[in-house]
Amino acid sequence: MKVLVIGSGGREHALCWKISQSKGVSKIYCAPGNGGTQQVAQNIDMDPNDIDGLLKFALDESIDLTIVGPEDPLAKGIVDRFEEKGLRIFGANGRSAQLESSKIYAKEFMEKYEIPTARYGRYGNIDEAIERLKDFQYPLVIKADGLCLGKGVVICDTKEMAMETLKAMMEDRIFGAAGENIIIEEFLEGAEASLLCFVSQGRLIPMESAKDYKQIYEGDEGPNTGGVGCYSPSEHFNEELKARIDGEILSSIELGLKHEYLSYNGVLFIGLMLTERGPKVLEFNVRFGDPETQVLMPRLESDIVDIIQKAIDGNLTRGGLAWTGRSCLTVVNTSKGYPGEYEKGKEIKGLDELGQHIIVFHNGTEVKDGRLYTDGGRVMSITTLANSLEEARDSIYKDMDRISFDGMYFRGDIGKM
Repeated sequence: MKVLVIGSGGREHALCWKISQSKGVSKIYCAPGNGGTQQVAQNIDMDPNDIDGLLKFALDESIDLTIVGPEDPLAKGIVDRFEEKGLRIFGANGRSAQLESSKIYAKEFMEKYEIPTARYGRYGNIDEAIERLKDFQYPLVIKADGLCLGKGVVICDTKEMAMETLKAMMEDRIFGAAGENIIIEEFLEGAEASLLCFVSQGRLIPMESAKDYKQIYEGDEGPNTGGVGCYSPSEHFNEELKARIDGEILSSIELGLKHEYLSYNGVLFIGLMLTERGPKVLEFNVRFGDPETQVLMPRLESDIVDIIQKAIDGNLTRGGLAWTGRSCLTVVNTSKGYPGEYEKGKEIKGLDELGQHIIVFHNGTEVKDGRLYTDGGRVMSITTLANSLEEARDSIYKDMDRISFDGMYFRGDIGKM
């Protein structure tokens, strides 16, 4: 069986790593991949948004299964194009991808199907947006409507900061067309958690929980990133909470998927805030999360390819997923300047000195002349499984200093409650 994974980050490396353990797989391709994926797959130098080229490659190479990592090709309709040609592909179709590609669409979906979420307003005019700031208390949240690589969400503590953020998004267009329309949202207090679900013909099959860290600096300070650390499981996910999420959130999402004709086969990432009033949905993503995938794949004991095949066929059940009870933690090291303009091309050293218990998933690396160099803002996800979260933390942070590249940075508080 031949499998094509589309994408170039730590998520795709973790998927390729897990797929390589599937007995029925004879060949894995990753387009375009990175310096780490080439250890378990054949990298193909193709842009993930080159849907025509990827479709031709899949047909020419008789690819049996394609798994889409990033959000952009999903939003551009890659699943629709592949399915038109009779190819098996795992991911949200273009219509369903609106749950991620438009925050306004997602909020209206939540509102329509009574899914608990923060109070919000949507605006397409900066003067109106500034005027309606008075409807919210500080801190408040401003979100660009479109895709911004996880960086289009800003928590504003003051009116001055809110006005600057609105100007940056709506006038200066720091996120391009994604900021033409924005959401102003009440700030929810509580513990954040991530719940990824396999989607099988519109049915949700939850994976294990995770907790990720978005902000670049320790203590959850600084600007948002694509995610700089994560662990699984979340300590908050007891049986009572799981039952409440099932009854108040998952069942309503399934109803909405059915009524809105969003019955796809792929993944739904549900970002949650666990408030005093109960769990509320912050956002949807229609793909595997990064860095959530890096902590979920090591904990998954079932065959990932078997799971995906069953999801596409409509045969996947909750009983079809087996997980280790051990904890998994990942710490992402980043390039100088990230999440702003960052440096690239710095040689990475020390990976051969890491303990065997460490799994390194590459986010942004490339190999040149047999040497490994940085090639992204997030560089590597340093990951381990352990009997407890504390043990995993100790293990990773003892080894992190063995790795070096010019300008390397990482948070020192990942995994602290």
